[in-house]
Amino acid sequence: MSDERVSEASSGEERGGGRAEPSHGDAVGAHSPSTSPQRRSTIFFLPPHHHHHHLPPFSVYVASQPTPPTRNPVRVAPASLAWRRKHALKCEDSFFFPREKSGLNLCSRSDNMKKFNIRKVLDGLKEASSSSSSTFSSSSAPSVQVGPQDNHLVQENLQSEHFQLCKLIPPLHHRRNLMHLGTGTKTVRHGFPYQPSSMAFDPVQKILAIGTQRGALRLFGRPGVESYCQHESEAAVIQLQFLINEGALVSALADDTVHLWNLRQKRPAILHSLKFSKERITFCHLPFQSKWLYIGTERGNVHIVNVESFMLSGYVIMWNKAIELSSKAHPGPVVHISDNPMDEGKLIIGYESGIVVLWDLKSKKADYRYTYDEAIHSVAWHHEGKQFTCSHSDGTLTIWNVRGQGKPIQTITPHGKQPKDGKKPEPCKPILKVEYKTTRIGEPFIILSGGLSYDTVGRRPCLTVMHGKSTAVLEMDYPIVDFLTLCETPYPNDFQEPYAVVVLLEKDLVVIDLAQNGYPIFENPYPLSIHESPVTCCEYLADCPVDLIPALYSVGSRQKRQGYSKKEWPISGGNWGQGTQSYPEIIITGHADGTVKFWDASAMMLQVLYKLKTAKVFDRNRSKEDKGSTEVSDEDPFAIQLMTWCPESRMLCVAGVSANIIIYRFSKLEVTTEVVQLLEVRMQYELNDMESPEGGSGEQTSAGASPQTSGPPSHPSTSSNNSDGSNMPCLKVRSTQLKQSPGYQVDLVVQLVWVSGEPPHQITSLALNSSYGLVVFGNSNGLAVVDYIQKTIVLNMATVELYGSNDPYQRQPRSPRKSRQPSGGLCDINEGSATSEDRCKSPTSAKMSRKLSLPTELKPDLVLLSVCPPRGANPLDHRDNSFSRSRSSSVTSIDKEAKEALLSFQFCETFARKGDSTLSPCLYVGTSLGSVMALAIMLPPAGEQRQLQPVILSPTGMLIRLKGSIMRLAFMDSAGSLLPPANDPWFEPNVSVDGEEREKVRKRRPVSVSPSSSQDLNEGQYAVACSEKQAKVLSLPTQTCIYKHSITETSFILRADVVQMSNGVCLACFCANGHIMTLSLPGLRPLMDVNYLPLTDMRIARTFCFTNLGQAMYMCSPTEVQRITYSQDTCENLQEMLGELFTPVETPEAPNRGFFKGLFGGGAQSLDREELFGELAAGRASRSLAQHMPGPGGIEGMKGAASGVVGDLARARIALDERGQKLGELDERTAAMMASADSFSKHAHDMMLKCKDKKWYQF
Repeated sequence: MSDERVSEASSGEERGGGRAEPSHGDAVGAHSPSTSPQRRSTIFFLPPHHHHHHLPPFSVYVASQPTPPTRNPVRVAPASLAWRRKHALKCEDSFFFPREKSGLNLCSRSDNMKKFNIRKVLDGLKEASSSSSSTFSSSSAPSVQVGPQDNHLVQENLQSEHFQLCKLIPPLHHRRNLMHLGTGTKTVRHGFPYQPSSMAFDPVQKILAIGTQRGALRLFGRPGVESYCQHESEAAVIQLQFLINEGALVSALADDTVHLWNLRQKRPAILHSLKFSKERITFCHLPFQSKWLYIGTERGNVHIVNVESFMLSGYVIMWNKAIELSSKAHPGPVVHISDNPMDEGKLIIGYESGIVVLWDLKSKKADYRYTYDEAIHSVAWHHEGKQFTCSHSDGTLTIWNVRGQGKPIQTITPHGKQPKDGKKPEPCKPILKVEYKTTRIGEPFIILSGGLSYDTVGRRPCLTVMHGKSTAVLEMDYPIVDFLTLCETPYPNDFQEPYAVVVLLEKDLVVIDLAQNGYPIFENPYPLSIHESPVTCCEYLADCPVDLIPALYSVGSRQKRQGYSKKEWPISGGNWGQGTQSYPEIIITGHADGTVKFWDASAMMLQVLYKLKTAKVFDRNRSKEDKGSTEVSDEDPFAIQLMTWCPESRMLCVAGVSANIIIYRFSKLEVTTEVVQLLEVRMQYELNDMESPEGGSGEQTSAGASPQTSGPPSHPSTSSNNSDGSNMPCLKVRSTQLKQSPGYQVDLVVQLVWVSGEPPHQITSLALNSSYGLVVFGNSNGLAVVDYIQKTIVLNMATVELYGSNDPYQRQPRSPRKSRQPSGGLCDINEGSATSEDRCKSPTSAKMSRKLSLPTELKPDLVLLSVCPPRGANPLDHRDNSFSRSRSSSVTSIDKEAKEALLSFQFCETFARKGDSTLSPCLYVGTSLGSVMALAIMLPPAGEQRQLQPVILSPTGMLIRLKGSIMRLAFMDSAGSLLPPANDPWFEPNVSVDGEEREKVRKRRPVSVSPSSSQDLNEGQYAVACSEKQAKVLSLPTQTCIYKHSITETSFILRADVVQMSNGVCLACFCANGHIMTLSLPGLRPLMDVNYLPLTDMRIARTFCFTNLGQAMYMCSPTEVQRITYSQDTCENLQEMLGELFTPVETPEAPNRGFFKGLFGGGAQSLDREELFGELAAGRASRSLAQHMPGPGGIEGMKGAASGVVGDLARARIALDERGQKLGELDERTAAMMASADSFSKHAHDMMLKCKDKKWYQF
């Protein structure tokens, strides 16, 4: 039986749309016998229940076949475990048993037993298996499909240990899903903190902390040093207090908890927490160089907490003792606490009702009480401790002498109109905060927020700076959340010397230079402007060409605004990480106002490189009739919907919501464009009545034009004669000349136009290839291919035409429709398609059925100025005789008119047709109904011929179908390496070289940068297709499905990308149920599956993207980018890459008291707070008042978080720091423990002597 072979059964399952599930007998093919002279025989069994006319029910066969090359064994789907146990145990060493869950390993455990392949014999079972009812769940082994001709034993280096998901600390309800990840290492978050609520600054370490309403904590040092932490409760952060120069931070939350954060480690962690159960926290104050934290509550009491042990002191300032008989009513919550700068024993307590109490901590009574009619919002001391200022709810400031009783010495209404008759000024809005800062030379600064007059309707929020007789009112773009004055000294009893004000706004962070005239702002180096306009789409590219970031930076540096402060950015603490990650990364964000921003995301930082305004191409001055109604789309008509970018050639293409596409070239030279080149496309197809086909073809012919026009026309006037608005684009391209700065410059604009009163459908997919000079875009009607070199449209085709005669969906005539369906563009899943229906306005808003023309010839559809309105354009004439493109002939889908949108494109040099022997340029297309189709591209020769001869695209039919919409297409060579699309290198488009010479230059350069460009043309390729539900791998040119895997049954995939890892290629998927998965390629073995983040926000779905080397990102809030990694290598190096917030800095010397002050008792009075608040003096607080909870911080928290050599060093260093601080304590504790041990030993000995003679019944 050495040459005995079983006849091969043809399998048309995948091409004919049969079942997608595998049979038990599927296996992997082998090389043809001619490939190797060495042959061997293999014994194997067939399942008894698969009856086939070629084979007996249960037999033993010996297949002689060549020995495959020495590679990793390919894994196929296991048969049922019961069947294998029953039958395969009889075979030597049970070779059918899998080694791991992810697939069947076709390799025995015996070293003497050669690898074998059973594909040829099992081919006969394909028919039976295609009708088998067995299915696999998403959690089972990958389903594998067999190709009848090829042996697909590809070396796959990626294993599950190469993957680990790492992100920043997720919110609590997400974190429970990450418990099984072990260390739970994280990456970084960029952008402005979403919904900020509080702020603090360490003047010695120069670190800024911002808390948010969602319990997040963002820490900022020098540019590039950032950290993000999350409180588990997600309660709002109401106040932050640094332990200045101690590397610690106290946070008070709206859920009445207080937390102590350790900042001396790269990932800050909570050391202690205290939960108040009977009182609500309203204000906290921690004096400089003190370990006692004052906490004011809603009841008006003040509690004191030791920040070292985080235990409450028994010392409490009760509200009734503080105010005594000065008020008949409750004074309200505590709104301010601070100690006198010159006397630590005196504490000012401000109550909301307007009462201020100066409390003597030693005598435990109030020295003075100050009463005002209006509610208090804040209090600020003069540094000498003799005066303080209060801000009030009526827009006034009151200045009080500490020893003065009764009335304030001065009352100021900064923004109030002063009446001439001496009466009180009109009340103003509340002054929410005031700060009073002194200088050695010159007048003090009084800085306040709020207090504007009520009659300033529509005026923006303001910060007021009063310095001597001058008052500067600084308008802000957003409401002010908080502000802090940065001073030269941390000591409150010294001249403050303010130099800057940090203003935290609802959506921005502004730092004002107080030392320069006019108070200019500092240029903000943090990436806080991501949300300047809402982000609508993102792209993320890792390992870009090395010259790309410098090129973008050089053109972007010219865009910077002028007029900033000349000084260095004042928030400059921390040190950068020492990571070894060196590859360049770029993030591109598209925005609602039409801007595109390029960001340098290398080395865990984020910095804006370049900003492109696409709206400049269009005429913003719309006519009045175009502004007839106010639809949502009118607010953002320039919003970016899709972007595609070729990093090598630097070609950029963007698609907007108004059905427009703009193609950009990158240039380092400025250029003035006289006329913006424009193409207008009609993408409306009609299925007319069979009896009168002339109408549709006549309309198509009249609208068609030859693609070989000498050049694009200038854009047509929108004042067309059509009453129904046909041939109108949604946006009007500007008719004046356009000055284009260095950077991205418009090369061509393509617009979809209205047809028969119907707006164009939104663009759902977009791709660009710089080597072919083509851009392809598609929507729910079909696709169009643009040759941007010749500025023509080379193909405009309905989706149904791509199938040719093999349309799997029988398009049946449909019943008349009463009203127009919403467009099926890309829209948020939970918002319904109506929100994205018509991003542009029709001049006539009549409800009309959408027309679908089906041209018989493949004519490019270039609308020219000379085109007349089509005959019979009244849509009402054709309402009853159009055809439906239903997905099936069932009644339920009869109203789904031609909604097979094109969702995925991929250019590649591959086999255009089944059985081809040579590679040629191709375009693969994926649809929303799961079909994958191919188009062959015929390109004219390079040089002058490329400018003159047309590009020809011809459909070659459907290759395969998958469940759900196609998300991603990719190609691999026979060795399993990723094949990127061909591309041209970048050249300067504005050099004064004629076109022919430039083409020669381009011709000399390599067309493709594919790592497998040297691949033998006779070798095959793999095509990878991933849909919402499953993934399949095809062998080319046989077009046979060799692997398939059901990724999810109950959910659907939101984003899928084929990515290059450091040691292989994988398919990365983000599922709507929150799972992030990776599969090997081409074998589709599951490598990682982590329940990461349930889809709670459509923003995540819209912005999530994977990129090479295990990186991914998404917008976690409207203002913040979250970056994650799924690469084990990056996770291990993460500790080294993170920056350090805390750096050892000497605390400045205390101010000199001076000879006379020391002699006569002036100057600052110190206080032994331990003597007052310690347990010996004050006793213990009630246990029911607050509960202490130890945190995971410190060395314990670092054990799991730190990794790598630098992590070990960091742990050792921190351990040494803490050991040095604890040595004194350790000696005392050791002595106490020894005494305790002696005492215990003595008592135990006495007990033994007492009981040694007793019997057991005497006890």
